Amino acid sequence: MIYPNNFEIKIGFNEIKDKLSSLCLSTLGKSLVSTMAFSQDAEQVNVWMEELREMRRIGEESDEFPLTNFFDVRESLKRVRLQNTWIEASELFDLRRSLKTIEDLVRFLYQGEELPNQEGDDSDVVMRKWDYPALHDLADGVATFPIIIQQIDQIIDKFGHIRDSASPALLDIRKEMARTAGSVSRILNSILHSAQSEGIVDKDAAPAMRDGRLVIPVAPGLKRKISGIVHDESATGHTVYIEPTEVVEANNKIRELEGEERKEIIRILMKMAERIRPHVREMLDSYDFLAQIDFIQAKARLAKDMDAFEPAVKSSPYIDWIRARHPLLEVHLKGGMVPLDIMLTPEKHILVISGPNAGGKSVCLKTTGLLQYMLQCGLSIPVDGKSRCGIFDDIMIDIGDEQSLENDLSTYSSHLLNMKNMMRQASDRTLILIDEFGTGTEPQIGGAIAESVLRQFCSRRAWAVITTHYQNLKHFADSHDGVVNGAMLYDRHEMRPLFQLAIGRPGSSFAIEIARKIGLPEQVIREASEIVGSDYIQSDKYLQDIVRDKRYWEQKRQTVHQKEKELQERIDHYEKSITDVEAERKTVLAKAKQEAEELLSESNKRIENAIREIREQQAAKEETRKIRAELDAFKQEVGDGNWKGASQQKNSSGFISDDDFQKKVEQLKARKQRHEERMKRKKSDEEKAASALRNAPLKTAVASRQIIVGDCVRLRGLRSQGTVEQLSGKTALVLIGDMRTKVPLSRLELVTADHNPDSNAAQPKSKMDSIKEGLQGYHVSAVTQSTIDDHRKDFHPDLDIRGMRGDEALQAVRYFIDDAVLMGVQRVRILHGKGNGILRSLIRQYLSAEPTVTNFHDEDVRFGGSGITVVDF
Repeated sequence: MIYPNNFEIKIGFNEIKDKLSSLCLSTLGKSLVSTMAFSQDAEQVNVWMEELREMRRIGEESDEFPLTNFFDVRESLKRVRLQNTWIEASELFDLRRSLKTIEDLVRFLYQGEELPNQEGDDSDVVMRKWDYPALHDLADGVATFPIIIQQIDQIIDKFGHIRDSASPALLDIRKEMARTAGSVSRILNSILHSAQSEGIVDKDAAPAMRDGRLVIPVAPGLKRKISGIVHDESATGHTVYIEPTEVVEANNKIRELEGEERKEIIRILMKMAERIRPHVREMLDSYDFLAQIDFIQAKARLAKDMDAFEPAVKSSPYIDWIRARHPLLEVHLKGGMVPLDIMLTPEKHILVISGPNAGGKSVCLKTTGLLQYMLQCGLSIPVDGKSRCGIFDDIMIDIGDEQSLENDLSTYSSHLLNMKNMMRQASDRTLILIDEFGTGTEPQIGGAIAESVLRQFCSRRAWAVITTHYQNLKHFADSHDGVVNGAMLYDRHEMRPLFQLAIGRPGSSFAIEIARKIGLPEQVIREASEIVGSDYIQSDKYLQDIVRDKRYWEQKRQTVHQKEKELQERIDHYEKSITDVEAERKTVLAKAKQEAEELLSESNKRIENAIREIREQQAAKEETRKIRAELDAFKQEVGDGNWKGASQQKNSSGFISDDDFQKKVEQLKARKQRHEERMKRKKSDEEKAASALRNAPLKTAVASRQIIVGDCVRLRGLRSQGTVEQLSGKTALVLIGDMRTKVPLSRLELVTADHNPDSNAAQPKSKMDSIKEGLQGYHVSAVTQSTIDDHRKDFHPDLDIRGMRGDEALQAVRYFIDDAVLMGVQRVRILHGKGNGILRSLIRQYLSAEPTVTNFHDEDVRFGGSGITVVDF
């Protein structure tokens, strides 16, 4: 509520309401404009703001929102509730169009995204996320009447006229009327032509209509030449209109048919009213919804015209307006208005504004009152989008001169009466606006009373914006919590007001400067200065200096506080970084230990294989025990973490010093370099040995002829020997023991009889003996041979090693290559993936040293590219 009923705010708000009413599409919205009221409910105000936001968003996003045919037919609907009443055709046409608009609006606002059911929810209820939730809540439960619309369409055409087909009787009546009217027209034209030929009627005369009857225009002196009834006379008296006797009866019949038509139309409309009557209450509710939509769209258009914003509203009092503008003054100044930044917070809830006359103090006050009142009436306010707002229970205003002869009130008396009412009703949810606080009486006592009243406002925790010129009020604001000074800025050099509000400093009246600017005699100014004294003249300057120094040291304090905050954040960051480094160090050590254990496990496997080979080759047991002892010693050292020099490299705090850490890094780099050099030498030796094995001349090779069936052959680089059973192009079927395999001829070598382990068998043997001897010669048992045959059936030429560690992948590839050679496969594929290329490089390094591999390359890009290696034998 506004108390007292200040006319300046009310008149300003009434202008806003008039403009809002002009933007409504019908009397539906205008009726809500006239009843809009101040609300103290923050939740309701926020709902109004959200409805406005959604309506403005619809205007920007959609061209399908129906904003036509807003007709107010509520009075007609209320009238039709009585029996034997009806709605006229024109009103019925408006009803039909507005009902269709309501139906389209409801359908539009029910648009939304279907939400998936929650887990465990087996219900058939479909949940939706509405596109415009606040406006959907308005449409929720609003009845639509598609059947009524359809029934109205059966009797009303698209122009709003009753259809001929509305009833059979009406169709017959209108047909008869058409026939009769045609007959009248023909008879009248015949009489007219005869009269024209006789010179009774002008040649350019035509039949006219008077009182619904067709007549002939005749000169007054010749009216007796035509038998009939005179119906009318022109305004000049130069023409009379005669209905010939021949068409009187026909015209009478037309009038009778028109009466019958009207009766039939009323019967049709009464029947339609009977269909509408049961739904009148629901229709009136639907028209209330249509009125709300009209009202909201008008508010949205007003907000667009004012470049206004819909803020989120707090339930508690609060004002933080950025670039606030008085909407009416802005229109008057045509965009030349200076925006204001106004802030009232719980810590600074009373703002005392001072400054020069005509500097904008009253405008600031009126802007605050009008915008807050507009906001709590549900209107957008012209502020920046970052502004924040709250809710007040009351707005108390004392602006202007309210003296009254009737009530025997002077200017000051009216102000005191307002002060009394404000002090009595003010609370911590009241906004008080007072212009020229304390004026109207002797300055000293007026300033004292004003200061005392201001103290009462402080004790009640009231919120206020007050303008004044009194120095004591400026000092009061500077020395009391909850009160803050504000100044309307003034350009001393150009001697003009800037209309800008600066909160946190008092303003100066600049009385001497303004008097000098308007041309007051210098003698008058000098004498006035001598009367008040130099101390008073300089006090304003001293106050400005104090405020300037205060702001300077306040900025310094804020800068120091900010630097301390940044320093603390940096210290926290460094402490966290040290903690993270220590955690990362432990993680790295744990990972290194794990990798060492994995490497050790792999080394054990390799050493076990070497020992097995040594045993098979009958190596010395002493050498084997020595290898095992060295391995166990290294394993124990890694397991205990007792690396050489590690115990001496930590200081008392448990961290490695920078020098020791650098030494450790150098040792690790040197160890890594030595390991890489050993691996390179080992790889080079293996490649040389494999090359020598492939290229060295074999003593047992016979290069003088081609391989034929029955030759004893072996695979290049291997010791296993077999007999060629069949030749097929460049491929041979070779029997090795009891196993047959297909091998390319390029991979076979002839073996002379003197180097054949089976060449000493001079006596013929049975097939079973040959199999046994072949298996014994190659150290393969019958059980092993059976296993090999079964394995041949399950062998697949593709191997997938993705996700394996390097040692696991290498071992799998070794077994896979051996199986492929044993099965006699000519090509296989290894799937290692792309990733960082580690597995690819490791596998290809192995394949380059494998003598049985003739070629390896990437798969075709269509089938995997560099993620697959194709191996040929």
